[in-house]
Amino acid sequence: MKKILVETSARHVHLSPADLATLFGEGYELTVKKMLSQPGQFACEERVTIVGPKRELKNVSILGPTRPHTQVELSLTDARSVGIVAPVRESGDVEGSPSCKIIGPKGEIEIDCGVIAAQRHIHLDPKTAEEMNLKDKQIVSVKLDTAERATIFGDVVVRVSPKYAPAMHIDTDESNAAGVSGNMEGEILE
Repeated sequence: MKKILVETSARHVHLSPADLATLFGEGYELTVKKMLSQPGQFACEERVTIVGPKRELKNVSILGPTRPHTQVELSLTDARSVGIVAPVRESGDVEGSPSCKIIGPKGEIEIDCGVIAAQRHIHLDPKTAEEMNLKDKQIVSVKLDTAERATIFGDVVVRVSPKYAPAMHIDTDESNAAGVSGNMEGEILE
C-alpha cells in the first residue's frame, strides 16, 4: 500500500521580486509566518487583495520565497466568485491563463496571465518515487478514507524533484468535497 500525506492548499499568491517591490516597497523582504512541508517554502505574514471583474478577495496569503513569475492559485469556487475562468494547470504553467489585479499596501499590479486552479498533485523526492515505483508526470488516483465522504481523486500528477518532500496537495474545494479536516493520509492507486 502506497501512503501519502494529503494537505489542503488554500488560495495563495507567488510573487516575483519586481512585483513584490511594487506591492510592498523597494527592498522589501517577506516575513515568514510558518514553514510549509516543502523544503524552503513558507507562508508569509503579508497579504494581498486579488481583484477580478466581479469582486475582490481580500487577505490572500503569499507563499515565499519569491519566484521568477507571479502566479495566483485559486480554487474554482474562488475564481468564479471574482469573475475569472481559471484553467486547471500545474503550478508554473500559466501561459494563456487569465489576468487579474493584485493590490498591496504600497502599490498594485495587473498581471497579464497567471491565475490558475492548481492541478491536484503529489510532490516526491527521487528516492521515495523510486521506492513507490512512480515517475515524474505520471498520472495516478488517490483514495481518501474520510469518515463520511470517502473519495477517490483521479488525474493526480506526480511531480518528482530533489527539492520536494513527499506530500499531496489538493485545494479547498477538493478538501471540502472529501470532508478532509486537517492533514490526513491517502492511498496512491495506479
